[in-house]
Amino acid sequence: MNSTELDNESLDRRDFLKSTTFKSGAALWLGNTMLQTSSTTAAGQSLSEKNTAKEMMNPNKMKKALGNCLGGPWPDTADLKVKIRESIQKEGYRIESLTYEAEHGDAVPALLLIPDGIDAKNPAPAVAVWHQHAGQYHLGKSEPAGLNGNPMHHTGVDLVKEGYVVLCPDALCFEERQDPNKKLKNGKYERFMFLEYVLEGKCLAWKNILDMKRGIDFLCSRAEVDEQNIGCFGHSMGSTHAWLVGPWEPRIKCVVGNCCLPTYAAIHKHELLHCFPNFIPGWLQYGDTPEIVSLIAPRALHLNLGELDGGSPIEEAKKGVLRIAAAYEKAEVFEQFSHYIEAGAGHVLSPEMWHRTRQCFAKHLQ
Repeated sequence: MNSTELDNESLDRRDFLKSTTFKSGAALWLGNTMLQTSSTTAAGQSLSEKNTAKEMMNPNKMKKALGNCLGGPWPDTADLKVKIRESIQKEGYRIESLTYEAEHGDAVPALLLIPDGIDAKNPAPAVAVWHQHAGQYHLGKSEPAGLNGNPMHHTGVDLVKEGYVVLCPDALCFEERQDPNKKLKNGKYERFMFLEYVLEGKCLAWKNILDMKRGIDFLCSRAEVDEQNIGCFGHSMGSTHAWLVGPWEPRIKCVVGNCCLPTYAAIHKHELLHCFPNFIPGWLQYGDTPEIVSLIAPRALHLNLGELDGGSPIEEAKKGVLRIAAAYEKAEVFEQFSHYIEAGAGHVLSPEMWHRTRQCFAKHLQ
């Protein structure tokens, strides 16, 4: 089966599901995960028999299990303690350099892009852009904000020029959030932070989600933002962040992820070393990454994938797309999920991928 057969414009997704050997319901929700096709994980652990098919099909129980695996509930919201550091006027928009607190004493540096003419009397939809990883720890918020990095990923600039308020924060371990003691450099500090959270019974994904939720708190605090129309976008690790926060943030109306749907099945099969937010302790007994993504339903979700993207091996990613589609079908919101697989493309944000991203936001936020 080639990538065009999975393209939602070349073949209706309902017909595609019917044309496969997979069935809807319990078998599709669970049966196509690595856990059913192989009775053991790479470590030789059997799927827990106490997790019945009925339980696995229940999104509320799946979400509760996911929360426990991530590390439990997030702390109560507190004062954001916003500090505006600088305002930079650009052609057609301005950039505010600022910080807001994710936790007490933990200020998140961010850039807020605001179109000219947008104010409290004329608010606009907003998009939070979670930046990529790429092993470029010196880059974070500044790349999507167009101040540094690869022009391919100056996505925040494109969006603000289309009339969106755009938030670009630094993820932990990147740009201004590297080791404050300057002892551990680059990936060593990221590894240290991952282990810190594991020791606390959490994981780095738990912290990333908390930070992103606070980012949405910040957007909702701004008078320029139409808080009924907030979306989020990310490429690569940013895509992982997008579908990680999606199930936990109902204020996000539309989620778009570009080039990152690495399944644990593919990670084990191809011995992939992925960024730490992809790894959630204990989740494998309940499902794989597509089961996390599926919990975004019933809100809008669009995924772009490259056929040759080695970070998300396409055969496993295709199976994941089917399971996500089945979850949206079960929730009776099939039309809220779309995807695009670009033939011959690798780990990129191609013009067509970006076109479909913009179309999705225009459809759901404007």
